[in-house]
Amino acid sequence: MKAIRTRSQDRILNLLKNIKQGISAQDIYIELRNLNQSMGLATVYRSLEALKLEGKVQVRTLSNGEALYSLTQQDKHHLTCLQCGISIPIHQCPVHELENELQTSHKFKVFYHTLEFFGLCNNCQSSH
Repeated sequence: MKAIRTRSQDRILNLLKNIKQGISAQDIYIELRNLNQSMGLATVYRSLEALKLEGKVQVRTLSNGEALYSLTQQDKHHLTCLQCGISIPIHQCPVHELENELQTSHKFKVFYHTLEFFGLCNNCQSSH
């Protein structure tokens, strides 16, 4: 079943295609306004929610509670420092096989997964 997208959802998808890192809903709202494609903030959130349920957009919540949205492309893995907030990407993934097993055993459609480790980066450890 193909989802019917609204103009607002299409505008957000097009914006996310041109942005390589995660972006907050607030920043999406500002970017669209700068492109003269203005929409209300509530519409931005509604559109992101619909795109998330369709598997087109993924959300990553930072340790400060901020949600960052990006196109669902590949799984994201990070080491995140609780003190300075730096996020270091991890490129190898230890859970792809587990994901495949879970999809089969639970008949669950996985769109993406995240793996995040929290602690202190080298700089923050040194400053203690």
